[in-house]
Amino acid sequence: MSNNQRYFIELAYNGTAYHGWQIQQNAVSVQELLNKALSTILRQPIETTGCGRTDTGVHAKEFFAHFDAPLPPEGGVSSLESTPFRGRGGLNALLPHDIAIKNIIPVHADAHARFDATSRSYQYHVHFNKDPFLQGASWQLRDVPNLELMNRAAAIIMEYIDFSCFSKSNTQVKTNNCKITRAEWVKTENGIVFHITADRFLRNMVRAIVGTLMMIGREEISPESIREIIESKNRSNAGTSVPACGLYLTEVKYPYSLSIP
Repeated sequence: MSNNQRYFIELAYNGTAYHGWQIQQNAVSVQELLNKALSTILRQPIETTGCGRTDTGVHAKEFFAHFDAPLPPEGGVSSLESTPFRGRGGLNALLPHDIAIKNIIPVHADAHARFDATSRSYQYHVHFNKDPFLQGASWQLRDVPNLELMNRAAAIIMEYIDFSCFSKSNTQVKTNNCKITRAEWVKTENGIVFHITADRFLRNMVRAIVGTLMMIGREEISPESIREIIESKNRSNAGTSVPACGLYLTEVKYPYSLSIP
C-alpha cells in the first residue's frame, strides 16, 4: 500500500512573464515556481505533471497538474488539508501575483492530469481599438476580418483529423491526429474571439490555425483553400503563427469528478 496521496491542483496564470508551463533551462516557467512552492509547503521535493504544455506568453484560465504527497501519520492532518482551503492560501502566498491556485483535490492513485484529459478548449482574443487594459491580453488588429469567411473555413477544419500542417516541426509526438469538436469565431463587444475544442492539440497548433484563418478573413485566400493546406501536411503552406498574448487555455475536461469531497 502506497504511503502517498495523489492530488490534482487547479490553477490559473497570466503567461506574459513565463516561458510556458514546462520547466526550461535558463528560463522561468510556471511549473518551476509551482514545484518550489509545493516543496516549501510540504518540506520535501515535489514534482508536478501538467495537463499539457503552454508556449511562452500563453495564458491559462484553467490548468490542472497532479503530484504525490506523503500521507500524514494516522490521525494526523497533512499540510495541504490543515485548512478549509486545503493549502490553497499558503501556496498562493508563496506564488507571484500572476499565478493563482484555485483548488487542491485528492484523487485516486492512477489519476493522470495529462493522459486522462478527454478534451481541452482554447480561446484566441482579438481587439481592434487601442486599449491599454488589453495590452498583453489580446491581439490588436487595425482592420476587421471577414468573420463569415473565417467561420466557413473553421467548419471545414472539423472535417479533418491530421493537422501536421499546423504543427511545429520536429516535435516528439507519435501522431498529428486530433479530433476537433468546436471551431468558430464569435463577435464580442470589444472584438472577436476564436473558440476551439479538441481531444488534444499539437504544439503551436491553435496559433497556426488562427494565422491561417486570418489570411482567409483578409480575403487573401478562399475558405476552400484550407482543404489544400491541411491535405498538404506541410507547415510552410499554412499561415504564420499569431502572437501568444491572445491565447488562453480555458477548460480541461476529465472522465471523473474533480469536485472537492
